[in-house]
Amino acid sequence: MTSLYIINPAGDFPTYFGGEVLGASGFPGGVMMADLASATVAAFAPPGFDIRLCDEAIQPVDFDDASDFILITGKVSQRLRMVAVADEFRRRGKTVVIGGPYASLSPARLREHCDTLVCGEIEEIAGDFFADLGARELKDGYFGDKPSLAHSPRPRWDLYNNGRAMLGAVQTSRGCPFECEFCDVIQYLGRKQRHKPIGNVIDEIDALWKAGYRTTFLADDNFTAYRAHCKELLAAIAEWRRGRPMEFVTQISIDATRDDELLDMCVAAGLTQVFVGIETPNIESLRETGKRQNLKISLVDEIQKLVDRGMSVMGGMIVGFDHDGPGVFAQQYDFAMQTPIPIFSLGALMASEATPLYDRIQKEGRLLTGGVETQAVPWSSNIQCRTMSMEELHRGMQNLCNALYAPAAFQERMLHLIDTFGRYRNGPAPGPMDQDALREIEKQAVQAAMQRITRYGTAEGRMWNKVWGAAVRKPETMTIVARILFQYAQARYMFDRGSYWEPKLSFPPAAPATAAKLEATA
Repeated sequence: MTSLYIINPAGDFPTYFGGEVLGASGFPGGVMMADLASATVAAFAPPGFDIRLCDEAIQPVDFDDASDFILITGKVSQRLRMVAVADEFRRRGKTVVIGGPYASLSPARLREHCDTLVCGEIEEIAGDFFADLGARELKDGYFGDKPSLAHSPRPRWDLYNNGRAMLGAVQTSRGCPFECEFCDVIQYLGRKQRHKPIGNVIDEIDALWKAGYRTTFLADDNFTAYRAHCKELLAAIAEWRRGRPMEFVTQISIDATRDDELLDMCVAAGLTQVFVGIETPNIESLRETGKRQNLKISLVDEIQKLVDRGMSVMGGMIVGFDHDGPGVFAQQYDFAMQTPIPIFSLGALMASEATPLYDRIQKEGRLLTGGVETQAVPWSSNIQCRTMSMEELHRGMQNLCNALYAPAAFQERMLHLIDTFGRYRNGPAPGPMDQDALREIEKQAVQAAMQRITRYGTAEGRMWNKVWGAAVRKPETMTIVARILFQYAQARYMFDRGSYWEPKLSFPPAAPATAAKLEATA
């Protein structure tokens, strides 16, 4: 029998949507979202394989594992750890296979660290790949294309440590029809969105329910891109949910707000939280990057429409576009404070390998090397800015992070969310959070958030009391508020680890009104 050890390495650093704050608060390791990649790869293995899964954010890698082959998957945010784990296993004489998004987009970076490289999607190459594993005759590389998802198997959640993940994960589609210059999704998964059969999706959701999950991440790059199909899927999920109070989180584009029926169906299907790539209120920067779906609308009004219906919003925020001057940080802060968005994943514009942006910046001679290469982290950029120095960019991002997550500013946006959440809902509001029904990791997440936040200082303690008190008075928001407070604790932990938190920073002098507001909230 051939044995496999499939590893999802830890991230190179904490991120906005990680779970490192659990371990930092004295609880066992955990993750915000279960790792879909490793469980899916395991599902392609035919009978006769002995498989172990390791999510390193939950449990340490066992370098003494006796498996015949070591399989490693991961994203760009895990690249350093992927290499370190691969190199250590090869030093011990193991055969190492690396695949996943980073291997597919940047194969040259990983080629020398593995015996076999798997690029692209696995569906059409799984037969040959696992046959070669069984025969112990692996090729140097396997190259998948963009297959139909009709034959994607149900992930092997029976092999995963489900008790240490807050959200389950289901992928209902791959690809995105939009053309944002900085995004690598279309390079990896294509512009033509492919959909998994709805029956298969429901089967996967049901398996997660039976595994104990009560919230699931629909891991699509743009869940609502094709509205007709999305409505069919939402109707099926709503039907499945009768008697099963599963909640869902996903990623959408702001153009979904043009369809009121779609929004009502999202809420009826249990969609309570969405990530929206807002990026910037700077019109010229949106045009520059090809984010056309965010133009010719009021971003503030459209975001409020989602919250009014009963969906909280997490916002992607980027600074450092060619049309962003030193005043962009104040502009972003003023925009954020008009919205009911508590969590913004702020990062500098990053040119990811294989994107149109990467090609353009490289041709212009503005590509920087040797630093962080991950989107949605505030530490750095690999692009030499046109309109400000790198010091101005770094300092401006640090100021903006501190301003957005200052207790009073965060509290203001949280209370805005709680006050307006679901006020124009078409249908019954969800019930209050049933604390007796919470999974152990969910209870620990609430405790970790409370301990971490209240220990930061009196301002944070007051913020916790006011926000949680408001949620108790509007019980249908309690589950969402608890999750967002955990995300706040995770963001602050990330800033601390990056030496990024420095209260009372000065804001760009070009915006005196904003500067005064920041002084009051810092």
